[in-house]
Amino acid sequence: MEQSGDSVLKNCVAFFKKNTVMCIAALLAVATSFFVPLDKTYLGYFDLRTLTCLFLTLLVICALKDIRFFGIVAQRIVVTTGNLRLLAMALVYITFIGSMLIANDMALITFLPLGYFALSVTKNEDKMAYIFILQNISANLGGMLTPFGNPQNLYLYSYFAIPTGEFMKIMFPPFLLAIAMLTGMCFLLPRTELVIRDDSGQKLNRKRAALYLTLFAFSLLIVFRLIPYWLGLLLIPAVMVFADRKAFGEVDWGLLSTFALFFIFSGNMARINEVQDFVGGLLGKSPLLVSIGSCQVISNVPSAILLSRFTDNYRELLLGVNIGGTGTLISSLASLITFSHYRTLRPGHTKKYLLLFALMNLLFLVVMGTTAWFFFR
Repeated sequence: MEQSGDSVLKNCVAFFKKNTVMCIAALLAVATSFFVPLDKTYLGYFDLRTLTCLFLTLLVICALKDIRFFGIVAQRIVVTTGNLRLLAMALVYITFIGSMLIANDMALITFLPLGYFALSVTKNEDKMAYIFILQNISANLGGMLTPFGNPQNLYLYSYFAIPTGEFMKIMFPPFLLAIAMLTGMCFLLPRTELVIRDDSGQKLNRKRAALYLTLFAFSLLIVFRLIPYWLGLLLIPAVMVFADRKAFGEVDWGLLSTFALFFIFSGNMARINEVQDFVGGLLGKSPLLVSIGSCQVISNVPSAILLSRFTDNYRELLLGVNIGGTGTLISSLASLITFSHYRTLRPGHTKKYLLLFALMNLLFLVVMGTTAWFFFR
């Protein structure tokens, strides 16, 4: 019995470590329900359009990943580099662009192993922490330009019904600043010559790739409100049942559950008078600074969901929850993903990673936050 109890405890600890943000969201949802008893209003908390768009996008991305679409394409790009600096730039830009198309967490899950492969076969493991952190920052900041690039963007884009052109206009200046800073950080690396051969021998399944890319384009039309989300919910899963049933099991259900739980938490918080007065007062002074600060404590997705209930200034809120993705290790789910990968691949080097992570993220947070305050608001 004692061994069984220890096993259960270990499993619980392992589950919490793997699903930290979701568990915290569940605790917050339960805790706030004591102040706001369950009633019919709870049903109005959930943004079904956001949840549907996120689910459909993740489903198609998982199918593309199953045929190694992103890995094959990215690896063929990386093998064309000839030195360490260009390799770093290729990895950063691939992750940066990938986050615009497939969301920041999926971009990291896809391209971090590519970075490990490239650095290990060229005997440059000592640069792994630096490049992994750059990939992490590029994933957080690259996704800021598009509504589907970051989960918090998708939510705010839907919640405030922001016109697509206005959304991209708001995010384009910090997007350019992010590119300039990331490029500058890559130039700090030496031009050490490398030899990387593409010996994977893997070929792309063109027919399946064409099908999945078509479905992905269809899902983007739904994100941009050109097609009703309920139509996509009927069509895309029906196709995927026959094309790649395994993809349903690979969808990040934890992320979807986290969204749903934070909808409950934020909805309850918005109904507590004392919270309304306090948060509303802070946001009245500076939505930008409050949202950046909130991200450092409760991460960017829950910050977007919570703060959206207390302000109509979606411009500063958008800037804040995207720039705020840099900073602490918990400011973004993507940062936790990167740290988990690095800790697994380079055990015994986590202290160096955490110190370097803090310094590099602080630099981006201060420069981008200050610039946003003076020029982007």
